[in-house]
Amino acid sequence: MIHPHIADALKVPDLVRLTDDTVLIRFESMKIYSALAAVRHLLDRGTVRPGQTLVDSSSGIYAHALALACHRYHLRCHIVASTTVDATTRAQLEILGATVEQVRPSADLKLDQELRVRRVREIIAERPDVHWMRQYHDAIHYLGYREVADTLAAAFPGQALTVVGGVGSGASTGGLVAHLRRTDPSVRLVGVQPFGSVTFGSQDHHDPEAIIAGIGSSIVFDNVRHDLYDAIHWMDFRHALSGAVALLREHAVFAGLSTGAAYLAATDDVRRHPDRLHLVIAADTGHRYVERVFARHAEALDIASLGPVEITDPAQMSMPWSAMAWNRGACPAHWKEQAA
Repeated sequence: MIHPHIADALKVPDLVRLTDDTVLIRFESMKIYSALAAVRHLLDRGTVRPGQTLVDSSSGIYAHALALACHRYHLRCHIVASTTVDATTRAQLEILGATVEQVRPSADLKLDQELRVRRVREIIAERPDVHWMRQYHDAIHYLGYREVADTLAAAFPGQALTVVGGVGSGASTGGLVAHLRRTDPSVRLVGVQPFGSVTFGSQDHHDPEAIIAGIGSSIVFDNVRHDLYDAIHWMDFRHALSGAVALLREHAVFAGLSTGAAYLAATDDVRRHPDRLHLVIAADTGHRYVERVFARHAEALDIASLGPVEITDPAQMSMPWSAMAWNRGACPAHWKEQAA
């Protein structure tokens, strides 16, 4: 197939068999699906027009996806970037035509996210012609994952499926499973969270090496639909690192930190539900984690010896790894009040 634009090629995932009951859904960059569909929908509705500027806050992966979508559809792109955006990503964004501004350096990821959102609001106030994509809050970002869901449904007809992936903004795991459940309500969803994220109540647990970007959040994300999740795993940086290194060592798959965490969670969930096929989401490659994760491969733990503490209430969670049956429950109202 000849693709009309590189974004159309990059978004397509590969299905890789890891074990008899585990398959990896490997993306170059999963959020390209979300950005392309969202931008196309806005253009079709007349909400934005060619040449207009789209703006959003990002820690890197969504920024690249949005810049590609804007390049694809002849729009301007402005990114308010996290301090975690590396030089490689920034160079690509700028060459693609995006303008980039990074918030001041901060060791506090909550402050980093708050500063980015504050700056976006300032831009919107100054420039009413600019459209804010609101990747964390606008359900339009669920649209793109229908295509992935259709691909999976066709690849695994009649099989009992469990999807395992990082919660993050909520749109990728949530969007994929919401679309899958339209034809098969029995599809399970296992979400992965870092300690320190408010999304599933782990904000009081401090992991000094946690990389929240892309898997958890220090502010409330409206795109996270808690009632889509059947189980939640919280794990620390070293466990996620161990999963990522094990995936590369055992299966030659070079993927990001959220993938390592999802792979480790899937190994546990397979033991609980051996009758189901587990689909592990590899949302991006491992390139931006070389120094912080893969260069430290000697520190990786043997994942065969690891397992979570099983809890029945988030108040019981403990580091380094806890797991809980969420049973598609709603978000407790007091969580949002505490995080506000």
